[in-house]
Amino acid sequence: MKFSGQIVWITGASSGIGEALAYAFAREGAKLVLSSRRTAELERVRRACERPDDHIVVTLDLARVADLPLAVGEVLARRGHVDILVNNGGVSQRALAKDASLAVERALMEVNYFGPVALTKSLLPFMLARETGHIVVVSSVMGYVGTPGRSTYAAAKHALHGWFDSLRAEIWRHNVHVTLACPGYVATAVSANALGPRGDSHGQTDTTHRGAISPEYCAAAIIRGVARGQEEIYVGGREVLGIYLKRYVPWLFSRIVRKMKFSGTK
Repeated sequence: MKFSGQIVWITGASSGIGEALAYAFAREGAKLVLSSRRTAELERVRRACERPDDHIVVTLDLARVADLPLAVGEVLARRGHVDILVNNGGVSQRALAKDASLAVERALMEVNYFGPVALTKSLLPFMLARETGHIVVVSSVMGYVGTPGRSTYAAAKHALHGWFDSLRAEIWRHNVHVTLACPGYVATAVSANALGPRGDSHGQTDTTHRGAISPEYCAAAIIRGVARGQEEIYVGGREVLGIYLKRYVPWLFSRIVRKMKFSGTK
């Protein structure tokens, strides 16, 4: 088993990609720390994992960054160390830039950027002291591109890439690795739970997500990439081509993205 006996901490583990990652890492022998805001759902996931008694639940809210060092303290007290931190928790957006309130902009940045950064900064000294560790960030294709209705979500993902790319360059000598995973459309509740202009839930599954890859397929690709020590992992359908179009033929990407429609209506 690829991760036998390793302590793997997954945020956003109560559903979607995080839940699928929990099952996948457990099958590969890892001992899990499962985190999100929803304790009951985390317990459901824990019980559904292989060897459920090997795993623990630590509830946290990524928007409450002042509480994250306490969560790190609890995990270290109960598990001693963390081999792999998977920063997966987050929330998407469905609002035009001109309509999104500043409060919602800040809320999206707190959860999607400041939360993962704060959690990583709290745990990082212990990885550096042990001279080993792996930090995985579940970003998005939106970490490279911007499309209508996703301005702040894209901004947060772009920011994650900048911060964690810089971190990788700083800590590689300490045998601590950084992997950015960039999924495209995944068949989860991410669009239904996305925040609208005033913080309301989008409340529906977008057509792009109805034919998307499964969370299990996404998790399997991430697991393989982490095991291989990849710096970046791309997984999804044709939308992943947007990364290459933006990089190599940006004028063509701009023409395509201008034709994308977004009304914000339900």
